[in-house]
Amino acid sequence: MSRHINIPVFIPHEGCPNDCIFCNQRKISGTLRAPNEQEIRKIIEEHLETARDEDFCEIAFFGGSFTGLPIYRQEQYLGIARHYVETGRVKGIRLSTRPDYINDEILDFLKEYSVKVVELGIQSLDEEVLRRSNRHYSPETALLACRMIKEHGLSLGVQTMIGLPGDTLEKSINTARRLIELKPDMARIYPTLVISGTALEQEYLNKRYSPLSLNEAVFWCSILVPMYENAGIRLIRIGLHADELTKGNEIVAGPVHPAFGALVYSKIWLNRVTEKLNEMDIRNRKNLIIHVAPSEISFVTGQNRQNIDYLKMNYGFSAIKVKGDQPTRNSVELEFRD
Repeated sequence: MSRHINIPVFIPHEGCPNDCIFCNQRKISGTLRAPNEQEIRKIIEEHLETARDEDFCEIAFFGGSFTGLPIYRQEQYLGIARHYVETGRVKGIRLSTRPDYINDEILDFLKEYSVKVVELGIQSLDEEVLRRSNRHYSPETALLACRMIKEHGLSLGVQTMIGLPGDTLEKSINTARRLIELKPDMARIYPTLVISGTALEQEYLNKRYSPLSLNEAVFWCSILVPMYENAGIRLIRIGLHADELTKGNEIVAGPVHPAFGALVYSKIWLNRVTEKLNEMDIRNRKNLIIHVAPSEISFVTGQNRQNIDYLKMNYGFSAIKVKGDQPTRNSVELEFRD
């Protein structure tokens, strides 16, 4: 089976003159400086050594605002990456940047260098949240950048954050709705974490900011994730990867969990099962069998069987089994045996 492999090249804080309230890319990426040409080639070669011929490999420039780099630096980085595209060893290039670093000239330049995907750090489409986060652009600027990327024939990724200063569940839902209308190809959702060395840390220490609790962040995402997925938009990340959480050990506060995405999907599946149960007459039903796809058994069960315990406690079941015998994902059938 073919795998989609991103070859990550981190350029921490490069290309970005702003210090967003939540950001210390040098610490969250575990990298103090951008790699040089030799180091970039080494990173790419090391990843390609473990790739199979049938794998879909992309070189991904993450961590900074790529299109804010001096043009000679962009040409340097993209020239290296394009060589691997031209030789057929990788399929394309993706990068992340800010919405206010996008225009027609930039997008034409990126296409010349075989860039296929541009991910925008949208974070929020609420005026107050953007202002309090020191993002220095408007929601309209972000939406225009999204449209321009799609008009130029590039794949669009959007990155949002929940729980920023001034954020509410309603604001995050509104951000998701407005982005979904633009039909991005993929999305990422990150709960806001307090990183040491950031302005947000000072807000937190001075009790002017309180991060979401883990349960709150999971609950918010359990609403947002189905919105994207029901619209056919692929979620490629929910929360930081476990490796990112351990680099530098610089997280001061926030909804941290090494399997945050699994917690979210467990909550989503608990919601699906309880919605079905609430529509049914389950009086005197003691034994429940939940039929789902094999890949979803662990989500339905929940971490440490939390979902099973919840269903027993709140619906009076004495025995619950989860069977992975459904042919399609995201489908659930309930069966009762007395």
